[in-house]
Amino acid sequence: MSYFVTGGTGFIGRHLLAELVKRDERVYVLVRARSRARLAEIARDLGAAGQRIVAVEGDLGQRLLGIGESTLTQLRGQIRHFFHLGALYDLAAEAPELEQANVAGTRNALALAEELQAGCFHLVSSIASAGRYPGVFTEQMFGEACGLDHPYFRTKHDSEGLVRQSSRIAWRVYRPGMVVGHSETGVIDKIDGPYYLFKLLQKLRDSVPRWMPLLGFEGGHINLVPVDYVVRALNYLAHAEGLDGRCFHLTDPEDRRVGQVLNLFAQAAHAPVMALRVDSSLIASMLPKASGVSAALTPVRRIVQRLLRDLNIPAALFGLLDYPTSFDSREARALLEPAGIRVPRLEDYAWRLWDYWERQLDPGLSGGRALEAAVRNKTVLITGGSSGIGRATAIMLAAAGARVLIVARDPVKLADVRAQIEQHGGSVCTFECDLSAAEDCERFLAQLQAEHPCIDILINNAGRSIRRAVESTYQRFHDYERLMRLNYFAAVRVTLALLPGMAARGSGHVIGISSIGVLANAARFAAYNASKAALEAFMRSAAGEYRDRGVAFTVVNMPLVRTPMVAPTKIYDKRSLIQPEQAAEIVCKAIVQRPQRLLTPLGSLAQLVEAFAPQLKTAINAENFRMFPDSEAAGGPALSCAKPSAESAAFNALMHAVEW
Repeated sequence: MSYFVTGGTGFIGRHLLAELVKRDERVYVLVRARSRARLAEIARDLGAAGQRIVAVEGDLGQRLLGIGESTLTQLRGQIRHFFHLGALYDLAAEAPELEQANVAGTRNALALAEELQAGCFHLVSSIASAGRYPGVFTEQMFGEACGLDHPYFRTKHDSEGLVRQSSRIAWRVYRPGMVVGHSETGVIDKIDGPYYLFKLLQKLRDSVPRWMPLLGFEGGHINLVPVDYVVRALNYLAHAEGLDGRCFHLTDPEDRRVGQVLNLFAQAAHAPVMALRVDSSLIASMLPKASGVSAALTPVRRIVQRLLRDLNIPAALFGLLDYPTSFDSREARALLEPAGIRVPRLEDYAWRLWDYWERQLDPGLSGGRALEAAVRNKTVLITGGSSGIGRATAIMLAAAGARVLIVARDPVKLADVRAQIEQHGGSVCTFECDLSAAEDCERFLAQLQAEHPCIDILINNAGRSIRRAVESTYQRFHDYERLMRLNYFAAVRVTLALLPGMAARGSGHVIGISSIGVLANAARFAAYNASKAALEAFMRSAAGEYRDRGVAFTVVNMPLVRTPMVAPTKIYDKRSLIQPEQAAEIVCKAIVQRPQRLLTPLGSLAQLVEAFAPQLKTAINAENFRMFPDSEAAGGPALSCAKPSAESAAFNALMHAVEW
């Protein structure tokens, strides 16, 4: 006797095939023409046992799955177990598409099983068939399902109803929970379900210190099961005697809430956890009328849609965050117990799921390839591109396939970076200009727009820094003017010249290299921080005006970098700063991800301290001011050869790469 399987090339299906071929029987697998190669690959991976897999070309949408008469004659009376896994598992799919795949597909599969005189029809359904039942849903329950307004829930319920109504063939129904990767390897074939939230956890990890407790929500019920448990249980229960006409919950017996599960994955990601989780119903009850009004407002909907789109989270997923149903699986577990088949604890394998996602499925993987995709054949203008961060970024972007334009004052340095890029086959064009001089800047912009009318990415990197106490600038107002001319006015002048073209094309990206000092309000950098803060304010305002026109704005709060700009401050010689190449990687990350702000965990901490304990930050800056005097260039004592004190060394370790 043989097996017939639909959906055999899917995630659960391919694991089930690996179990079935061990039974030394032929396994006929329905495939569409374009999936034959995929099935052949699965068979090859199974070695000699894979030779028992036989492809049967057809389609769920056709009567008798589109199988020809000769094949029907060959298989009639030969199929002991008919496994129907073929379905559309997509909460975001449209209702007609779900109806065709899940309901019509099941109807056609049932008709084929009856035509083949199959021994038993095994439907792999889903806990979604319970709808949004408020309470515990048992294995005996079906008609009690409610809250089936979502087309995915409804079609899974209706497809199960078709099987239950069948009188010509024995049947068994299996309702797995939300299926995740293999508990021993973490392997999964696509981002789905809880995996959509992994990017959010990753962003938290990269932005907030792990020890920082977060306020979160408890959420509704969520039931995750690894694919290896599902297929082992399915294989065993399908072959057990005397179980026809029954339904089995392949679910985790431990009732977990969304907040608890997110914390498990946050721990696996080394991200901060939600130390205090508020019941979502409590939040909703606080503003019942306002929430109803807000939901109806088109601007609110647009804002939410944009946020979800930026995080690559489907809106349909949020319908599950307050899911009210839990599942009783006692009967299925009692049947599986003699075989030693038990649900692994999520606490024991969550780290494997995260590890596999981050190594294999993370959309931000393979930074080189992602950067190449983002900049290849695009024109990127970098101001201050002849040295430091700008030079390192220009070299990196040219290597990734961008057409790089760099503007700076020093013709010798420009020629040097140009030679280096061209030596490695990169595309570069250089412009000599003092951007802080208005007339020279206007001349450059006229030449730029004549020769390169389409600039895709602008990186406002050119800058100047002065480390000097406010009391040392009483007679030096020109310090503030110099910094504003280059750090703010020049950047705005270049941006204003390029924005009309970007807006007209409906695409563009403006990146402003700011400083972590703006967030930390570092002492002795009042003039510098003010000029960078002005640029940030301009970009934040422009971001809202140009978002609907396809132009993105990103502020990069760069930590302290070892560049010629910091060389006059000799106390930095003995301090730990990041290198220009590391800074360039941060800029490239901004190009790929296009966030509104990109900062390090220490920058995030500075924001939090400013929000919740501003006096603490003032105290830190006062201590900074006391321990580290003005540099020699600013009239301070000669410190280049002085040995740092124990307290200053400790402060440096605490405030790594922060200006002080």
